[in-house]
Amino acid sequence: MVRFIKRISKKAGLPPGTLVHIGEKKAETVRIRLMDYTPDHLEERDLSAVEECFPYRDKDSVTWINVDGIHQVDLMEKLGSHFGLHPLVLEDILNTDQRPKLEDYEDYLFLILKMITYDEAQKRLHVEQVGLIVGARFVLSFQESEGDVFEPVRERLRKGKGRIRKGGLDYLAYALVDAVVDNYFLVLEKIGEDIEELEEAVIGKPAPETVESIHNLKRELLFLRKSVWPLREAVAGLEKGGSSLIQEKTVLYLRDVYDHTIQVIDTIETFRDMVSGMMDAYLSGLSNRMNEVMKVLTIIATLFIPLTFIAGVYGMNFKVMPELEWHYGYGLVWLLMILVTLLMLHYFRKKKWL
Repeated sequence: MVRFIKRISKKAGLPPGTLVHIGEKKAETVRIRLMDYTPDHLEERDLSAVEECFPYRDKDSVTWINVDGIHQVDLMEKLGSHFGLHPLVLEDILNTDQRPKLEDYEDYLFLILKMITYDEAQKRLHVEQVGLIVGARFVLSFQESEGDVFEPVRERLRKGKGRIRKGGLDYLAYALVDAVVDNYFLVLEKIGEDIEELEEAVIGKPAPETVESIHNLKRELLFLRKSVWPLREAVAGLEKGGSSLIQEKTVLYLRDVYDHTIQVIDTIETFRDMVSGMMDAYLSGLSNRMNEVMKVLTIIATLFIPLTFIAGVYGMNFKVMPELEWHYGYGLVWLLMILVTLLMLHYFRKKKWL
């Protein structure tokens, strides 16, 4: 869990609104992408300087500005100053250890999301914070690095199909939030496959590495729950907050996102119970196998008790023992020991100890 805890000590003692980037520098350069559109027109391009997006603030079209890389504080300060963002909003965007939340600043809505991907090779979650600003004429999105789950939204904008170009800024915000939530299902699907593999290993022949895998998966699910659970409140706030920036017809779509969020949370809780049950199953299986081994060893020891007694009797150094001089004594002793062993095995089977 250490990799999920950012160095918030950088902010210690500084006044509120001080802009300090907290988190990893995941992008060497900042990339600013712009999509400005109407129902009949689309402009898409990469901006070489932050000042190029300033004229789009007051356009009548819908403007989406996506910033990949938030480590350049001066750039973030210029952008925030021009679009009228509160210093506390910029502070939260730069602090990548924020929990998902929604804040209403009257002129715009501020939403924090967690964009999560799953590395199947390393069995680890990769988490990236997404800051979303929904204004009256623009949508700003801030990410820690390039590469996101928004490409299907961009493709829908390019093709101009459906209602995304006609839906307005609130519908664009809904589409971005929906893309993040839908990606959770892909992550859960991969985690579900890992859980199935672990179940087979626990039931079959678990190794010491199996315990480590269970603990790792349990830790990843705990962090996934931490990242998704607060999102329920944020989406509910969008749906029921009564903001003038959210149209009534978009509320229905936000309600659907809320339902998906609840479904994701329920699945996470189910997976956590399954992983916890796997640890109990592993310990129970380990105990059962130990009991089987001890039962076999006990039966072997029990079989040798009478044989040891017979061997001990005939190993005594007394001269007056008639069997010692008897020609068939050796064979008779062997026959007696075999007979005793067979009788004991028959008794064990009759008692169903074998």
